[in-house]
Amino acid sequence: MRIYMYEVRPDEREDIRREAERLGVEAVCSEDVPTAENAARLAGFEAVSVLGQGTIGRALLEKYAALGVRYLSTRTVGYDHIDLEAAHSLGIGVCSADYPPNGVADFTVMLMLMCLRHYKQALWRGQVNDFSLEGLQGRDMAELTVGVMGTGRIGTQVLKNLSGFGCRLLAYNRHETEEAARYARFVDMDTLFRECDVISLHLPLTPATEHIIDRDAIARMKDGVVIVNCARGELTDTEALVEGIETLKIGALGMDTVEGEAGIVHSDHRIDILANRNLFYLHQFRNVIMTQHIAFYTREAVHSMVRCGVEGPVMMARTGTYRTRLI
Repeated sequence: MRIYMYEVRPDEREDIRREAERLGVEAVCSEDVPTAENAARLAGFEAVSVLGQGTIGRALLEKYAALGVRYLSTRTVGYDHIDLEAAHSLGIGVCSADYPPNGVADFTVMLMLMCLRHYKQALWRGQVNDFSLEGLQGRDMAELTVGVMGTGRIGTQVLKNLSGFGCRLLAYNRHETEEAARYARFVDMDTLFRECDVISLHLPLTPATEHIIDRDAIARMKDGVVIVNCARGELTDTEALVEGIETLKIGALGMDTVEGEAGIVHSDHRIDILANRNLFYLHQFRNVIMTQHIAFYTREAVHSMVRCGVEGPVMMARTGTYRTRLI
């Protein structure tokens, strides 16, 4: 099998080489994002692997199918950048990646603590030798109610991590899960919004969850609520977040992922003009912490993502299935 690997970062290359050798396949690497203009490269390849910076829509999938591509892997857990219905109708098998939940869960708790302890402002002051205390008084996690929206593997691990802090834990999910219920009380969304001091998002991005945090949702939250998002940027309405920060309804934001980040994150844009006013306006507030979509980015996660990216197409071809195949 020949696999064309798009969006390959330098830290993935050695793992790709090892996995290709282990499985006896040829993997060709490119740093480019998949587009209609570079689709012709896939002639002679049975499989393609991507990350999440490009949109894999019907038109592009039709080009892939016409060139003989039969398998598509995304080296991400999320798959909202792929038109699954189109892929399946064209006979292209699709699978996503998997990695341990610890990295994102740990990062989530770190962002919570940074927000609660005003770390962004403290860091700025320290860099100019301002060691004053005014405005830096934080809150103890143990005295707070923390809500987790989405109790998959990552959300459940966040709850497990938080259980050691002694805080009251609430959870929201379409279906209650036994493991998450060991650490948190499941409640409806209104109750979670009304009672939580900190809310952390771990939902998949679907039509039902897009902008689940909007003006109406924020209005139902506590004054001074802290919102953390290490899942998908489009779960939140950026305009509503800006309004919430400006009116002091939102006390702090910890955002590893933001709406409209595609084409921005994971690249150096220091000399570029970037047309995303809301994102960068939000970024400048003293109580808004934004990171580069790096919650996932640990050595263990990268190894796992690469393994899934190479192994997934091979296993679909050999057995017709894969443990993370998208149906």
